[in-house]
Amino acid sequence: IENQWDNPEMVLSGKKSGKASLLDSGEDFEMLDDDIDDDPPPLEDAGGGKKTKTEEPAEDQDTGTSAPLDEWMDILGNGQLKKKVLQAGNGPDSRPTKGQNVVIHLKTSLADGTLIEEQPELSFTLGDGDVIQALDLTVQLMEMREKALVQANAKYAYGALGSLAPEVPPNAELALEVQLLDATEAPDLELLSPKERIALAGQKRERGNVYYQRADYAFAVNSYGIALQITESSSKVDISPEEEEELMDVKVKCLNNMAAAQLKLDHYEAALRSCVSVLAHQPDNIKALFRKGKVLALQGEYAEAIKILKRALKLEPSNKTIHAELSKLVKKHSEQKGAEQAMYKKMLGNPASGSSGMQKHQAKSSWVVSWKWLFGATAVAIGGVALSVVIAARN
Repeated sequence: IENQWDNPEMVLSGKKSGKASLLDSGEDFEMLDDDIDDDPPPLEDAGGGKKTKTEEPAEDQDTGTSAPLDEWMDILGNGQLKKKVLQAGNGPDSRPTKGQNVVIHLKTSLADGTLIEEQPELSFTLGDGDVIQALDLTVQLMEMREKALVQANAKYAYGALGSLAPEVPPNAELALEVQLLDATEAPDLELLSPKERIALAGQKRERGNVYYQRADYAFAVNSYGIALQITESSSKVDISPEEEEELMDVKVKCLNNMAAAQLKLDHYEAALRSCVSVLAHQPDNIKALFRKGKVLALQGEYAEAIKILKRALKLEPSNKTIHAELSKLVKKHSEQKGAEQAMYKKMLGNPASGSSGMQKHQAKSSWVVSWKWLFGATAVAIGGVALSVVIAARN
């Protein structure tokens, strides 16, 4: 899939090395020397923490008729994404649908008219998030052979970060000249060869990594989910053990990355399920163990989290990140137990003083009971003597 973000490293930083700057920071998960394509930073903030909501065209948008020429269409109803038809297409029935592979001619410019790049044949899957949101939303409203001008707010283009490839400054509004050239049905996953499935799943996963780096975590989860569907789909084509292992490797990476993105969205249960799925395939996966421990800790399950992290540390004793996290959790767990013990003492009172008071009360009660018994016995004895005297006197 060719698109505008084929170089994840260059999207975010000026570095042209194999790793993005995020992985060079102290916030990285220092477990494996993977590139960003293998795993993004696991849990630490990667920038912004945005919980992106997927946009859809406005409900009142009339998609059953052709749009008039030279008239702006407010696609989302917020004025931030507009489309104007420059050349009419082949009618509403020729519009592409989500899931189809489309080819467009794209000319990208800044709002002041500065040309950024021109791509004669840009291909992508409509609705999969393979390109900037402005294109995903507008192309589905275009007719075959239609040429349109799109004005896009930075929110639907490259956002506050901008891009280096293509070179777009931060918070830049774009003018996109788009012509829809072709739309075809996506290939049947069951008929794809193992190599094609591996390549396609890898492309979707890399797209998710780009979104993760840009802190668009909801879009990242969506891309990882599409990649997982590709890896898990049934196949009518024979697959070798080596290809099956490679496909499983892509699946595990998608699940690990998805767990990281779900944590950013505070979707703890979903993140836990992703970690459990990884560990079902690879019980000693360090990253999955670490993330599972983090999730459990965030849910307040300190004892279980400590157990998981100790297991991870046993597999990789020299890992400083696990050491630090484990130390932090042990301290929190100790504080939690201390607070609970103090609360119980407050609820039940002082057991020692209560026991002492009980013993004194029992001793006092015993003393009272013994004197009462002695007094009664004496009275009975005196009464017996008196009765004997009376009987003797009568006789």
